[in-house]
Parts: sequence; C-alpha cells; structure tokens
Amino acid sequence: MSPSQPDNLGGFIAENKKLLKEYLETRMEIYRLQSVRLLARSAGFLVWILLSLFLAFLFLLFGGMMVAFWFSNRLHSLVKGFGMVALIILVIFILIALFRKILFVEPVIHSIIQGSKEDADEVN
Repeated sequence: MSPSQPDNLGGFIAENKKLLKEYLETRMEIYRLQSVRLLARSAGFLVWILLSLFLAFLFLLFGGMMVAFWFSNRLHSLVKGFGMVALIILVIFILIALFRKILFVEPVIHSIIQGSKEDADEVN
C-alpha cells in the first residue's frame, strides 16, 4: 500500500461524483415508482374487496328476506319464518367463525406471498 492510494481514491470520488449522484437519484426514483405501483395495486384491491362485500351484503339481505317470507308463508307465521332465517344465519356465522383460519386467513397469506414473489420476479 503506497501513501498515494488515498489521493487516488479521493481523486476517483471527485471525478465520479456526478455519476454517483445520478446513480443514487435513479435508484431513489426506482424505489419511489415501485412504492407507487404497490400503493396503486393495494388501493385497487381494497376498492374491489369493499365493493364485493357490499354486493354480498345486499345479496344476503334480500336473499334472507326472500327465504324468510317463504318460510313465513309455509308456517303461516312471520315470527316463525324470520326466526328460522335468523337461526340459519346464526349457524352460518358460527361455522364461519370456527373455520375462519382455513377459509380466510391461510388463503390471504398464500395470496400475499404469491403476489410478493411475482413482484420480486418482475423487478429482477
């Protein structure tokens, strides 16, 4: 190691300062654009989920009313018809709560992992 080596390193940095600055600005722009893409995809997915949940709620509401009136007609009592539908909805809710991990948590985790793998493959 010669004593002139720090001068060479200092000279190298001074000569390539502009190039290094452009490189860092480009990398920052790439990270910013990747963040914007991730945010846009997440926002689109969130809107799709909210719209789907709203439509599912409407379907269940009107479907439940239809079934309740049908039961009411068969049993000749509004209370019994709507009571039976309330019990059916309660049983469905309990089943969903019991099997939430299998039905919701694990598929969401797998889709997030798959999405992150696809994003990593696109970057490389």
